Amino acid sequence: MNRTTACLLTVTAALSLCSATAQSKSNVPASLFQTTGKKGGTLTLSLVSSPQSFNYFAVLDNNSYTVMNNVLDRLITLDPGTNKLYPALAESWTFSPDGRVATLKLRRGVKWSDGQAFNADDVMFTLEDVASNTGLKANQSAVFKVGKDPLKFEKVDAYTVRVTAPKPYGAMLQALTFVPILPQHKLAKYQPLKDPEGFMKAWATNTALGDIVGTGPFILSNYTVDQKVTLVRNPNSWRRDPAGTQLPYMDRLEYLIIKSPEAQINSFRAGQLDSAPITGAQFPDLKRQELAGANFSVIRGVGLNNPPVHLAFNHDSKDPALKKAFSDLKFRQAMELAVNRDRIIDTVYNGLASYPGFGVAPISEWFNPVTKGMFPKFNLAQAAARLDALGYRDTNRDGVRNHPGGGNLEIDLLHAADSSIMPGIATIIQSDFGKIGVKVNLRGVTGSTVLPTSMSGNFEAVLGTFGDQPDPQLRKDIWQPGGALHFWRRSLQPAQEGGTPNMDLMQPYEKRTWDLFAQAEASGNQATRKKLYNEWQLLFARNLPVILIAKPDSVAAFQKRIGNFYVRNNAVISSNYTVFEK
Repeated sequence: MNRTTACLLTVTAALSLCSATAQSKSNVPASLFQTTGKKGGTLTLSLVSSPQSFNYFAVLDNNSYTVMNNVLDRLITLDPGTNKLYPALAESWTFSPDGRVATLKLRRGVKWSDGQAFNADDVMFTLEDVASNTGLKANQSAVFKVGKDPLKFEKVDAYTVRVTAPKPYGAMLQALTFVPILPQHKLAKYQPLKDPEGFMKAWATNTALGDIVGTGPFILSNYTVDQKVTLVRNPNSWRRDPAGTQLPYMDRLEYLIIKSPEAQINSFRAGQLDSAPITGAQFPDLKRQELAGANFSVIRGVGLNNPPVHLAFNHDSKDPALKKAFSDLKFRQAMELAVNRDRIIDTVYNGLASYPGFGVAPISEWFNPVTKGMFPKFNLAQAAARLDALGYRDTNRDGVRNHPGGGNLEIDLLHAADSSIMPGIATIIQSDFGKIGVKVNLRGVTGSTVLPTSMSGNFEAVLGTFGDQPDPQLRKDIWQPGGALHFWRRSLQPAQEGGTPNMDLMQPYEKRTWDLFAQAEASGNQATRKKLYNEWQLLFARNLPVILIAKPDSVAAFQKRIGNFYVRNNAVISSNYTVFEK
């Protein structure tokens, strides 16, 4: 799940960054500006479903995050053009040479959208009471711990906050990019530490929208369930463009709730949407129309955070025969040979995707280039021979292999039926697995239920996605055995959150993976961390905890009347607060 854009690791042994405002009137990344814009107008985008809540920490819901990322700010953000840390509510910071202490100087003069002053109390409330609160469904406690030990947050003065780790924590600044800062004066009354359930009911979608405040560029104005979310310019927005003009440029930001990808494109073609994500299947036709003179442009870039698709088998399957198969590396290796990545990229993505990395995006500085050639070539004959050697044979002569102990080798494949890509990938896998005698039954569900179903353990195999992050530590809850999102091996979960996972059940590669993440987390030396994560990626490639399939490109269409929506350095550059009508 990609909750937010994180940041490339730019921390050195001693790092001090200063605010951009000291050199320029602008206080947002220069890469967002192809040109300065003009104020006015409405930007209309789409959501695939209604937001479940306006409380960022109450739900695991990308639609909610998409809306609220326009309302709330983080302390530190990422420059989309350079992938480097950039000041937001924290205008500058220092990071100690021992990798343990970050001191953040907060931006002065910032006001919440209701006029209240922003200060360190808001940051302390968010970090201590909410983000680190394990009682909240969408907490970020995993990134605020070094091993089992939590980070310490201190208010130095009204505009200074100090974060201290019990031992070196090389990804500390990156962890801070995960968390949107909340208004203490609005939400402290819900007492999240004492009453987590009560807090998660705050800012529900039926809340009076005037009670939902932020420091971001927009504020909520109107919400009609299953139809539209409307936001308007925050009159207290602190952002300024290079000319010193207050941002955002747009007066209004609207999200139309359009569930079907085809319906989204039809709305875009009709001019009802200013921009729309497009699939590989839609790309050629739209590109042809653009070249023929259509009043829109289609752009393509490489995305750092675009979530690669993976195939996961349930190593703790309730079916003993499947559990034995899925837990066997040789079985997973055989099945990987039957995954036709090239066909999926060509037919499902229409070529607008590439091979992923093993837990790290290939364009990330953390990527281990040795792993680039470690995906085996699609080979059904080899896959079948390996299954034969493992004792999975078609003893009944009915075209379906049997487990060595009897019974058909038959797998239910969970996938998002409402996705623009998952049904196509599932169908290809079903077909190719069937050719080697592995029967696959497709189990299509709504996309919002795929992860909860996986987390419950109620699946045999699943097609899922997890977003890459610039620093692997920010995905330890996924890839470190025993992590909260390590759903294919739920048996490794600790008895209590934050406790030691079930090490006795771990295979040697899992124990080593756990150790590598723990060591990298506790190191302030970036060269050491790189070496540890390089080893982890090799372990991933060799042991296949999940089978990674493809990483999509960033592809979108936008109306030509929209400015500051473009490609730079092969990345799509845009932001709702710098986009404007030409």
